[in-house]
Amino acid sequence: MDHVPPERIKLKEKLGYGVGDLASGLYLNFFGFFLFYFLVDLNGLAPAAISLMLLLTKLVDAVTDPMMGAISDRTRSRWGRYRPYMLFGAVPFGFFGVLVFAAPDLSPTGLLIWAYVTYTLAMLVYTFVNVPYGGLLGVISPSAEQRGSVTAYRMFFSAMSGILIGVLGTTLVRELGGGDEASGIMWTMACIAGVSFFCLLATFFTTKERIEPNQENGSILGDCKELVVTGPWIAVAIAAILGVTAIAARQASALFFFEYVAGDDGSPVLAFLDRPALFLTALAIGQITGVIFANFLQRRFEKSHLVIFAGALKASTIMLFHSMPLDAVWLQTFAQFGVGIGFGMLMVLAYAMFTDIAEYVDWRSRKQMTALVVAASIFAVKTGVAFGLALPGLIISMTGFVAGEQQSESAIMGINLAFAIIPAIVLVPGGIAMLFYNIDRRTLAAIESELAQRRARPA
Repeated sequence: MDHVPPERIKLKEKLGYGVGDLASGLYLNFFGFFLFYFLVDLNGLAPAAISLMLLLTKLVDAVTDPMMGAISDRTRSRWGRYRPYMLFGAVPFGFFGVLVFAAPDLSPTGLLIWAYVTYTLAMLVYTFVNVPYGGLLGVISPSAEQRGSVTAYRMFFSAMSGILIGVLGTTLVRELGGGDEASGIMWTMACIAGVSFFCLLATFFTTKERIEPNQENGSILGDCKELVVTGPWIAVAIAAILGVTAIAARQASALFFFEYVAGDDGSPVLAFLDRPALFLTALAIGQITGVIFANFLQRRFEKSHLVIFAGALKASTIMLFHSMPLDAVWLQTFAQFGVGIGFGMLMVLAYAMFTDIAEYVDWRSRKQMTALVVAASIFAVKTGVAFGLALPGLIISMTGFVAGEQQSESAIMGINLAFAIIPAIVLVPGGIAMLFYNIDRRTLAAIESELAQRRARPA
């Protein structure tokens, strides 16, 4: 039987889909860099209490992420299954993000409750938008090559979010705060909320769902059972969680490292960029470079092998950074650029692999559960962010950190553990997990061919 070749995705749609991840990238990068510092150093909350908050919200996500995936898989509307959530989630997405940093003048206990409630709500809205956003990638084309190309645009904008936070984040906080750092953080988040609103609307208006849904779906519980016994999904989820954990831990502890270990006084080192801003910018530029490399290399090499290479590159450059003199600004920046390359490669490959797994599950079980499968990517990223943000709090609280004071040797060691040593170590099991990923390019081509034949048959 002759089959019509998959429709090629035009540049406008690739940009429209990709810019949606600028919204979530700005959100997560800002949270990753400023949340722990805002709550602990500026508001005096206990590091261990904030670490516990970040971990407990993952128990909520463990329920809500797959639930949101199953719900969006079963959504039927004139706009499709997944696109409506970009439209209706755009306003609350930004609003609850700002609410986290709009902390009123409360007692320490009241402020801790505020942090727990608003952060949990912010992550719920993030799930409401980003699980369907990930599911949309799985139905934007039946071709793995086309999905891979769209994923590269998504990761480009994700990396751009890091550049924007790196280049503008600390400057906006300083200028908008007028000397009040906490206020500057809140108003900067408000600016991010406005940008995110238009990004999500752009995704809604420019994209198209090309894979028609099945007339019936199985039970949600049955879909979840099918997913948790899928070996490739487990392998990629482990690699993604640990890969993001390493980056998030470095981001969360970076301000502590530069202030208390490197002795940085906040002076600009390049134009208006101080050392933390240069650190974030180097990571983001490296991430864009890694996205470009991975998009080119995945056409010639197995994705699982490239993920292992990316993890090895991240671990080695993290430790290279750690071994340098504290005042070696430009050598450290170059090493951080290498970390970004590895991170960019990991993320573009992981997201492409999740959509490949959705096709694999459809082929194996005849169940369309794209958003549920891709919900794993959202859960993996949020879990990695939570673990990475929680690690510094747990470690520095055990090693004697005291905010605003000269730190003891054990506290300095704790910051170094959170900033470099543990992030490098956790990447090792992520690479080992990839040895169990068994969907190679030949298998994927056979799956696509058979699914094309199934979908071409009359209902």
